[in-house]
Amino acid sequence: MYEKRFVRIATELPGPKSREVLERMKGCVSAAVSPFVPAVVARAHGVIVEDLDGNRFLDFSGGWGVLNVGHNHPKVVEAIKCQAEAFLHTDFTAVPYEVFVELAERISRLAPGPSPKKCAFFNSGAEAVENAVKISRAVTGRKAVLVFEYAFHGRTLLAMTMTHKAIPYKAGFGPYAPDIFRLPYPYPYRNPVPLEEIERRMLALVDPGEVACCVVEPVIGEGGFIVPPPEFLPFLRELADKYGFLLVCDEVQTGVGRTGKFFASEHFGVEPDLIAFAKSIAGGMPLSGVVGKAEVMDKPVPGSIGGTYVGNPLACAAALAVLDVVEGEDLLSRAERIGKLLVDGFQELQARYELIGDVRGLGAMVGMELVRDRTTKEPAAEETRRIAREAINRGLIFPTAGLYGNVIRMLVPLVATEEEIAEALEILDEAFAAVTGS
Repeated sequence: MYEKRFVRIATELPGPKSREVLERMKGCVSAAVSPFVPAVVARAHGVIVEDLDGNRFLDFSGGWGVLNVGHNHPKVVEAIKCQAEAFLHTDFTAVPYEVFVELAERISRLAPGPSPKKCAFFNSGAEAVENAVKISRAVTGRKAVLVFEYAFHGRTLLAMTMTHKAIPYKAGFGPYAPDIFRLPYPYPYRNPVPLEEIERRMLALVDPGEVACCVVEPVIGEGGFIVPPPEFLPFLRELADKYGFLLVCDEVQTGVGRTGKFFASEHFGVEPDLIAFAKSIAGGMPLSGVVGKAEVMDKPVPGSIGGTYVGNPLACAAALAVLDVVEGEDLLSRAERIGKLLVDGFQELQARYELIGDVRGLGAMVGMELVRDRTTKEPAAEETRRIAREAINRGLIFPTAGLYGNVIRMLVPLVATEEEIAEALEILDEAFAAVTGS
């Protein structure tokens, strides 16, 4: 038995009911689809997940960053119910519907910069990224795409090629898409590359006259929660304007308030040509999109982008409710407060555990990098994995990240209370102590 105010672990993990389902899983689900938590969810609300055996967890994974408004927010649930009672599907390009238009209007207003904006919707983050590239190629008539080290853009062929980490995302799945060129991402803790080096590297790799777009995460997500120096995105904006290609921000993980702004690119005073978004936009429903300058978004010919389920009415209705919650509950300010609590808590742990080499973040997008030696910065991947497992056994769920798997990252729903965050930090401290023997 392990119990705190919010967490309750009453059985071994997995408990008997979860174990039975997980055993059934082995007989019918591809082994490539491997669950992170050894428990099967029965219900969830806010930041709390309860499994089939009655164990309760603090979920700081947020469904891999999808649940900025928390599990089962009442406004989102009600919006889905109302839409389901009206109609489920037509395909907007067959018979259009108002929730699609209303959502496009609202996101266009939220996108940074003075230019008029337009939207297109898709299903997943990878689809949004791929369509941003398609739009860029249609606009410029060029083919090459610039991407960065530590990037994660998805698992489809083009997005997988654009992704940096080979294992598990790319190994064995080649050949990859052509005309993708990778540049160094300024990584203050490990590789604070000068900006002029990025341009020099680009000129060595590809004729800039062939570049359609540069696709960049304003803060690296899966690659390790890397916050670049403040001049990085403005430099890319200047580079794109200088050579005539588009600047595309992949805000699949950073968007919808995660960093304290609706889009992270707002922190840097930059207007991208296109922004890809997904994850938290619809509170758990499958929805993604591209928002960008109207003249750019209008360039592809009718019918050249889309799909049967893109911008489905249930997801659009959910997304409108998400926007209501983000604005009505001031989740942008809440993200800033959560971020401060996490950074303060992580820095306190850093003062006690030599294993923690770096603490970093923007808004509520906060992580810590674990190293075996603070001088050599040797990645502590195995220790990171063990700490994550110890935390789960105590009722705290959070993902790891980084090219070496040595970053603890927090994707806590922005509705989390200070008391829930305090309990999570206590559990994290216990997990560190268990692994380090401190």
